[in-house]
Amino acid sequence: MAMPRTAAPAARTSSARKTPQAAPEKASRRSTRSDGSDTRRHILETAGAVYAEKGHPRTTSKEICARAGTNMAAVNYHFGGKEGLYEAVLIEAHQRLVSLDDLQRIASARGPARERLEQVLRLVLGRVAETRQAWAFKVLVQEMMAPSPQIPALIRQAVLPKVQVLFAILAELLGLPPDHPAVQRAVFFAIVPAILMLVAPKPMRQRVLPTLDKEPQAAVEDYLRYALSGLEALRQQHRR
Repeated sequence: MAMPRTAAPAARTSSARKTPQAAPEKASRRSTRSDGSDTRRHILETAGAVYAEKGHPRTTSKEICARAGTNMAAVNYHFGGKEGLYEAVLIEAHQRLVSLDDLQRIASARGPARERLEQVLRLVLGRVAETRQAWAFKVLVQEMMAPSPQIPALIRQAVLPKVQVLFAILAELLGLPPDHPAVQRAVFFAIVPAILMLVAPKPMRQRVLPTLDKEPQAAVEDYLRYALSGLEALRQQHRR
């Protein structure tokens, strides 16, 4: 007698069904963060170019947003408003001329302080030709000529951390504590002329000191001899 056929048990599908994976959500979050970072960078670059072209007082949020293809809500979200954006532009501009990471890398290297200071000076002087047309250079020159209410933030967040690195190098070179007044004077004597070479208007340099641009490498080497010899004289004086 044939046994009645029973229906085959339904295939279990519960194990085949997968729970929603978290990976796409993580990827989505990463994508969102990336998009936000790209938007912030785009606004910053656009604003820097506008500020370099028109100056801080004559630049409007409307013009920045129009050129960036965004709205004021995005500026407020990423920078807290127009003044926060200009503050970020100043700090980024200062970072592009000479970065804190570069200075710290040189300062932490082995070797005599004189050699490390020479590397710093070469780094600064090497920016003369390559940064003159960049918006960062133009924005900083304008800020030096007509300081804005954002300059305290620039000093606090960009200038002072770099100056502290220079204090450490010069203090070691002179054999003095970093807070010694002579160290501050030495930083001024060694660094300020190099910065002036950066910010001096090109037409004025070409008219008054034309060989600076015609023989830039010779100018760098002479400046290094001048600065390092003067610092060595200071070191000998303070040792006595």
